[in-house]
Amino acid sequence: MIRISHASVFVADQDKALKFYTEALGFAKKHDIPMGQFRWLTVTSPAGGTDVELVLEPMAFPPAKVYQKALYDAEVPLTVFTVDDIQKEYARLKALGVSFKAEPKDIGPVILAMFDDTCGNFIQLVQPK
Repeated sequence: MIRISHASVFVADQDKALKFYTEALGFAKKHDIPMGQFRWLTVTSPAGGTDVELVLEPMAFPPAKVYQKALYDAEVPLTVFTVDDIQKEYARLKALGVSFKAEPKDIGPVILAMFDDTCGNFIQLVQPK
C-alpha cells in the first residue's frame, strides 16, 4: 500500500519558513539535519499526527523558482491544508498578521480561504461541509 509521507513547500529562506510554519501555523519541527548549504527541515501538523511531514524545501533548483513564481503570480495555491473551523482559524491567523487574499468563502462543498506563507507561496485553507 502506498501512502504519503512527505510533501514539499519551496522556500527561499528556511529559517524564515520554519518561524512562520511553527509560530503562525502551529506546526512542530520534526527534523532539522544539516546537508551542506541547506538542511533537511521538516514540520508536522499537531492535528495530523507525525506520520506526514512537510518539507521546507530550499529554493535551490532554478526551475522550481520559475514554477513557484508562476503559481504565485497567478494566485494559485501551492498546497491545501484542511481545518475544522475556518472562521476560527482565519481569525487566529489574521491576529498573528498572516495576509489573506480574502475572507473565507463558501463555494458549495467547502469553505475556503487563501493566505500568503511569507515564503513565496499561497496556501489554501479548506473546511469541508
